[in-house]
Amino acid sequence: MSDNRPVVAVVGRPNVGKSTLFNKLAGKRISIVEDTPGVTRDRIFTEVEWLNHYFTLIDTGGIEPDNGDIILSHMRNQAMLAMDMAHIILFVVDGKSGLTAADREVAQILRKTKKPVILVVNKIDSQSQFDNVYDFYELGLGVPFAISSANSMGLGDLLDEVVQNFPEGLNTEYDEDIIRVAITGKPNAGKSSILNNILGEERVIVSPIAGTTRDAVDTYVEKNGQKFLLIDTAGLRRKSKIYETVEKYSVIRSMAAVDRADVVLIVIDAKEGITEQDTKVAGIAHDEGKACVFVINKWDLIEKDNKTLGNYTKDVKEKFPFMMYAPVIFVSAKTNQRMNKILETVEYVASEHAKRVSTSALNDVIGEAVMLNQPPSDKGKRLKIYYGSQTGVKPPKFTLFINDKNLTHFSYQRYLENKIRENFGFEGTPVQFEYREKNRK
Repeated sequence: MSDNRPVVAVVGRPNVGKSTLFNKLAGKRISIVEDTPGVTRDRIFTEVEWLNHYFTLIDTGGIEPDNGDIILSHMRNQAMLAMDMAHIILFVVDGKSGLTAADREVAQILRKTKKPVILVVNKIDSQSQFDNVYDFYELGLGVPFAISSANSMGLGDLLDEVVQNFPEGLNTEYDEDIIRVAITGKPNAGKSSILNNILGEERVIVSPIAGTTRDAVDTYVEKNGQKFLLIDTAGLRRKSKIYETVEKYSVIRSMAAVDRADVVLIVIDAKEGITEQDTKVAGIAHDEGKACVFVINKWDLIEKDNKTLGNYTKDVKEKFPFMMYAPVIFVSAKTNQRMNKILETVEYVASEHAKRVSTSALNDVIGEAVMLNQPPSDKGKRLKIYYGSQTGVKPPKFTLFINDKNLTHFSYQRYLENKIRENFGFEGTPVQFEYREKNRK
């Protein structure tokens, strides 16, 4: 992990309550929790704080050592990767169903890691069930911690043990200097492939099966001294296709990922073109005031002439007229074409998203704009703009002090926005306006 933070992986066979434990420790609902084995299929990352110690927690797909199913074998690989990355492993077992052959096999895998393993016996909901814990001593992984994730019992003692096992020399303090990036788009647009390409390792399951990535996955990466938190999301789907509650959670999570992000990558399949769902996620990102970049993936599959790129860019701008500010980049995760542009563009639009301009420079631009094109009037009364001030960032927000809010018009606001962009940039970010009536004496 590039931010040198302690990493704790939650592993175990399916359906022992790993995701419930993960959500309790994270303090919010992040992992999908459902009584279906194999629901958590990718590694899920979150930051956890305990007594001023910060660490990264990873939830993994359940390990099923002898199952040949394609998704389950992927899950097993993901758990292995998580264990490779982790400094500490929480091995979760089910105190209600008791010790199983699969638990013994998982324990054997974990012993080979030579890393601190904390044995967590979950679903011990009452004192009468405590005798179930003793069976797990047989695994030879030390004293088991009896907990109930559902009832939040025993979690404090468990976290104390986790913190005590942190290796020396790691950074457990909070770091705000991170650009948070949501990778969004339709299923199979290549979001996971883009993430894997950026990371240079297979961090997220990539599969031709649509909807393979069901959870949002947080991954840290550092480039040229800048830290990024990449959130790979489950793609937004048409509501009519959401048959399972699992899919419903995933759609909600895509929206939540946009909410957490500073920059939203809207990944579009070059071959399929812009879809209704792309329009939807772009609209959400714009309304939430997020910096945005259109990433046209699978560009290697398009037959091109010298007009193809220009025409495609024009088409994107026409389909998203409210987002003329968003850059459009053309990449191929498969062939590595222009992939280096993604984080460069993210860093640039993040700086624009956080940009401030001076009040005097802003008012010079507004004054010149008003001289060139008079504000609208209604029944002989004209809008007067006394002065403006930038009152926010992420996104940039401008407050204009005026004579009468009823005289404001969207078209004139768009004109002012264009003038502000011509002079100050703000590429990749929406800008917002607020009007205040100035009481004259």
